Amino acid sequence: QVQLVESGGGLVQPGGSLRLSCAAARIIFSTYAMGWYRQAPGRQRELVATITRNGITNYADSVKGRFTISRDNAKNTVYLQMNSLKPDDTAVYYCNAHLPGSTIKNDLWGQGTQVTVSS
Repeated sequence: QVQLVESGGGLVQPGGSLRLSCAAARIIFSTYAMGWYRQAPGRQRELVATITRNGITNYADSVKGRFTISRDNAKNTVYLQMNSLKPDDTAVYYCNAHLPGSTIKNDLWGQGTQVTVSS
């Protein structure tokens, strides 16, 4: 069974940092584009950042300059380093795996990890 397992969420004060991790199992990790999405209460899920198989990154405007996505193919893991966190960053963060050329209906999703930014 394919698994994406997120970790690293929690409660942090405004201006603080967190690093999220997503470990993948039972997929050929290096062939997937990976991404982080988030969903705040009452809002639709939105893209945060993506990284291609070749390491090309893309960010939502709201997190540019503050968040960094990276991947370690040897560890089957994708990371999201979040700095200068704001209350608006509060959401459940989801890991996504997309196989290029495949329909998004086949995308893989983790269970999510809660990030709360509050004083």
